[in-house]
Amino acid sequence: MSDRHRLADPHTRFPAFEVEQGGADENVTPPRRRRRGRRIALIVLLVVVVLAGGGMLAGGLYYRSVNNSIDRVDAFTGVPEESRPQVVAKGAMNIMILGSDSRDPENSGGSRSDTIILAHLPKDRSSAQLISIPRDTWTAVPKSAEGRGGRDAKINAAYAWGGVPLMVQTVEKFTGVRVDHVAMVDFAGFKEIVDALGGVEINVEKGFTTKYSLSGSRTFATGPQTMDGAAALDYARERHAFADGDFARIRHQQQVIKAILDKAASGGVLANPGKLNSFVRATSSAVSVDKSLSILDLAMEMRGLRSGNLGFFTCPVKGTGRVGTESVVFANTAKAKTLFDAVRSDSVPDILAAGK
Repeated sequence: MSDRHRLADPHTRFPAFEVEQGGADENVTPPRRRRRGRRIALIVLLVVVVLAGGGMLAGGLYYRSVNNSIDRVDAFTGVPEESRPQVVAKGAMNIMILGSDSRDPENSGGSRSDTIILAHLPKDRSSAQLISIPRDTWTAVPKSAEGRGGRDAKINAAYAWGGVPLMVQTVEKFTGVRVDHVAMVDFAGFKEIVDALGGVEINVEKGFTTKYSLSGSRTFATGPQTMDGAAALDYARERHAFADGDFARIRHQQQVIKAILDKAASGGVLANPGKLNSFVRATSSAVSVDKSLSILDLAMEMRGLRSGNLGFFTCPVKGTGRVGTESVVFANTAKAKTLFDAVRSDSVPDILAAGK
């Protein structure tokens, strides 16, 4: 048996995600490919392997083992080159992170909630900016190679109509930013990642009680607390307890990402080969990337990155509303253009200013 199959966790193999009811044709399902990968774990993995530096990972052998264990997705086949944004800042990198919460108890009907993050890595690789795009953002979806789409819809409808390639086209059209690589991560899979770290520290801004949870109703008190994997997953999933719904969930997801990175960067994890090994293996088993992305090369490039150099942003919006029977998010196109123009030109100060 290969390392690839030894590292695989059969419980993290799910079909590709679908848009939620109302987001697209409910009878259209995306191509069924075996996935281990979905959401948050990619950025965690990239940062953690570089934080480990030399030491245990010297020589790159461990990097190669991790790189070879990750599933690959066909992200760019059929994406017409003539319609893609031109590269403006050579050397910068933009990674589109897609994800599904395949064990979300809200989704009993088979549809999957999803997340879209555009991660910008500047040319000098000294920082990273992660921009969340609300999944219900109303935008133009290009027509897929099979003839689906070609109209305005929620941005996540693109996946149901044309899989990853149409998501690439849609995000590129919406942002004007060329997508260099794609990653898919299962959000539910990070429960094991948090547990491998021994829990994470989260400061809860406002106490709340979850309405949907695999472990039953859970109450979070205001203030700092240590969360295990199940608690962190419930915390990052919840949206019904908040007036701003999905936007609160985006903030909490970003908060959990940073908490994982802070804990992973601590000396207690990096100095303990057993803990580090368990963490990296749990993370790599939850990730898929496109065929050309090398975790080894990127890890070496990002070896100076720390969690303090990560910026978290949300695409500017005007608010929510309805189009027909659908509840949607309307982007603030002027502010979004300013933000994504800064990404395209690799101007980190302008990204930080536009993302305030």
